[in-house]
Amino acid sequence: MTSSLRLHAPSALEYFASLVADDASINLLEAAIAIGQDEFPQLDVQAVQAEIDTLARRLLQRLPADAPSAHRLRALNRYFHTELGFAGNVNNYYEAGNSYVHHVLATRRGIPITLAVIYLELASQVGLQARGVAFPGHFLVKLHLSQGEVMLDPFSGRSLSRNELDEALQPYRQSAGLAGDVELPLELFLQPASPRQVLARMLRNLKEIHRAQSDWDRLLPVQQRLVLLLPDELTERRDRSLVLEALGHWSAAAADLEFYLDRAEQAPDRAEQRQRLDALRRRDGPALH
Repeated sequence: MTSSLRLHAPSALEYFASLVADDASINLLEAAIAIGQDEFPQLDVQAVQAEIDTLARRLLQRLPADAPSAHRLRALNRYFHTELGFAGNVNNYYEAGNSYVHHVLATRRGIPITLAVIYLELASQVGLQARGVAFPGHFLVKLHLSQGEVMLDPFSGRSLSRNELDEALQPYRQSAGLAGDVELPLELFLQPASPRQVLARMLRNLKEIHRAQSDWDRLLPVQQRLVLLLPDELTERRDRSLVLEALGHWSAAAADLEFYLDRAEQAPDRAEQRQRLDALRRRDGPALH
């Protein structure tokens, strides 16, 4: 008697989980593209990667093998912003599509972080050392050249001076109460972001868009990814409970909130969340499967 082996394709969330399981092996581009599978279930992540590989190959073929890094950077900037036409989506900045790599690739319009994800991949494939920088309010790209470091704005294509960066940082310093006689040095805000940090920022952009519109159905898969991506960030678990509650999944919301309260012993909102948990336990509703 033979038994058949039953195989099933991983869900979008399972696929994402496999991509972000280990810091050392995260493929930023692949995981960033995969975020779009929540909104576009049939999205072929590998096909999008192949399209970007083709763009990189076209540029690489034009470059001499011994081209210095400054020459490669100039060629990449001209190719990315002028020839391919990538630019910031100034007319619809808060459109959710700006957070989906495949959409930005198709429209050539996006927000700084998704433009940066594509730019970083092209830069890597043409031999440049480039990293994303989670600058407050505006994602940037840092490149290491033989002559020194260059900070680029992927939204406009401009290189930014230290004075411009410091000036751009002032509103954040003031709103965060960091302005004064002793200010945190600019270098602190120019540290490279890890792939996990980049993905978290992309997802949190989508989170704010959907939350502002009270679009709980679209917010839930984003929040699922954030919990999976940042298992130690207890506030993401708490926030998922809020989405589950809004969708009527009382028992699942209570489970998340109980998880939060068991571990966030010093949380300033413990009393408020304890009241929420008590209310959820008194309600009957479908669990999330």
